[in-house]
Amino acid sequence: MSAVVKEYVIDPEDRARAELYDFIGLLLATPADASLLAQVAGLKGDDTPVGETLNTLAKIAGVTSAETAEREYNILFIGLGRGELLPYASHYLTGFLNEKPLANLRADMAKRGIKRAEDKSEPEDNIASLMEMMAGMIMGRFGQVTSVSEQKEFFSAHVEPWAIHFFTDLETSASSVFYGAVGSLGRQFMEIEAEAFGMLPN
Repeated sequence: MSAVVKEYVIDPEDRARAELYDFIGLLLATPADASLLAQVAGLKGDDTPVGETLNTLAKIAGVTSAETAEREYNILFIGLGRGELLPYASHYLTGFLNEKPLANLRADMAKRGIKRAEDKSEPEDNIASLMEMMAGMIMGRFGQVTSVSEQKEFFSAHVEPWAIHFFTDLETSASSVFYGAVGSLGRQFMEIEAEAFGMLPN
């Protein structure tokens, strides 16, 4: 017997949401290199608030070198002992790393068939991984397309309680220019998602 390959028809609006989740996750996973900066610089947003923020991010990317982006990323997230910001749910929700929010996330990941990539060693509750997980659920990368109600359940449990706070900190940090614009984009998108999910019945 041959395996059944499932093909999903994804609504264009949901595909756009997934692409934005993926994009933000990519920008926060590692320092932006010259190739990524060039791609970001070529983006064109529309006249919505998110589109205008995307245009701002593109303009900043166009005048940001890979060396500058790496220096900024290191100050924000790595530092000598630790970075200015710790982009983990456990830290934002408890003040410590590797606490209950991480354990809860791992249990939810196991239930949904989501596994951490073998080449990644940092805790799964980091913001880049959570953005990737949301995109994957929308696009059906974990075996099936996740319903909007289940997306809401995951978002409400693991993203909404802290992501807007994190992105606001990133947006307003004196150390962030390029990543400040990333923070602005992330904050606006999280606010839109929270509002949209909030309209759904519990």
